[in-house]
Amino acid sequence: QVQLVESGGGLVQAGGSLRLSCVASGSTFIMGWYRQAPGKQRELVAVITSSGHTDYADSVKGRFTISRDNARNTVYLQMNSLKPDDTAVYYCNAKGSYIYWGQGTQVTVSS
Repeated sequence: QVQLVESGGGLVQAGGSLRLSCVASGSTFIMGWYRQAPGKQRELVAVITSSGHTDYADSVKGRFTISRDNARNTVYLQMNSLKPDDTAVYYCNAKGSYIYWGQGTQVTVSS
């Protein structure tokens, strides 16, 4: 069983930046971030493999950067040029023997 603990959410004005962190209690192959806005389905934001291969949703390409520290079992999401449409609960996700989810962290972008 792997536990994920997220941090770094908050309230920011449009155009601002936030950095999310997620620490896993064990090693995983793929780590990533998903988000869910009110009334919408959860959607992929970005993923990164243990070798560093990344993939992003089109809506965040060029603004968000995912990275990971394998020695610390930690994944980061640097979010720049934030927009009100980025407002959502952001969930850390990890895939190893099973699929694991964090508890979520709120990101609110004001206009």
